[in-house]
Amino acid sequence: MNAELYLSDLESKPAALADLATALAAADPFAELPADPRRVLFLGMGSSRYAAGVAALRLRAAGVDAYADYASAAATYPATPDTLVIPISATGGSRETLDAVDRYAGGPAFVAALTNRPDSALAGQARATIPMHAGEERGGVACRTFQHTLALLLALESRLTGRPLDLAGLLGRTAEATADLLDRRDEWLPLTMELLDGPHGVYTVAPAERLSSAEQSALMLREGPRRPADACESGDWSHVDVYLTKTLDYRALLFPGSRYDEQAMDWVRQRGSTVVSVGAEIKDAAATVRYAHDDDPDVALLTETLVAELVAAYWWAAQS
Repeated sequence: MNAELYLSDLESKPAALADLATALAAADPFAELPADPRRVLFLGMGSSRYAAGVAALRLRAAGVDAYADYASAAATYPATPDTLVIPISATGGSRETLDAVDRYAGGPAFVAALTNRPDSALAGQARATIPMHAGEERGGVACRTFQHTLALLLALESRLTGRPLDLAGLLGRTAEATADLLDRRDEWLPLTMELLDGPHGVYTVAPAERLSSAEQSALMLREGPRRPADACESGDWSHVDVYLTKTLDYRALLFPGSRYDEQAMDWVRQRGSTVVSVGAEIKDAAATVRYAHDDDPDVALLTETLVAELVAAYWWAAQS
């Protein structure tokens, strides 16, 4: 793992998104998948599972029987001919995911691997491979692959539900939003780093529909600069994390959009906690980070983790 190369990986996100758009225009990555599976099962660990959790929630909301499980779970849904199993691993070598696929490979379920390594062991176990087209992450941290995983899962959702999606347009807007945050980092990053730099870590908060943003952001702060960080769902915050505001120097990165944001902010005001909002103005937030197209929920889903990723990159570089 390398802090300088990790920052370079982040800076190349817009170009990688353009490459993904080109690849998807040239070939349908889902061409071999069954058209109408009865159940969709995502398997993964870490960032892969975060993205899968949001994808499964969106599919269920559209009426599709979909679930995202830890690949490490000892038991999950049985293999049936009408089950589409999608193991996700950027490297294609996650031990837990490979072990989980062993239960399905060669059986009646259709296994389609979503990976950045089409030549990996995971791809070798699958009946079809969906390439991430994220390029090599030389910093050793899953950042571009996380963004591409979410984009491809949105495309899969469109395929399975019949809901139209202008994927090329979405990738273009996401590239513009990503570039906007990168190009203007001198305007927002120093203050954000200062506000989040407390003695008790960083807490990330997002609605269930974008919970992956909070989970990935917390992971980036743990994985690079090795800072304490934890994620929470916006409504659940008032049941599990509110207690920390009474005893800690509580500092949070909030991804707005939940009907329960104000409920959480009421406690923040009472207890003098610090909140940095990303993508929308929130009353009494200490700072707000805006970016191009941040009013588009799908763009936000694909983009907003870059705020924490850049904080992590600069904290990591400073201590290296």
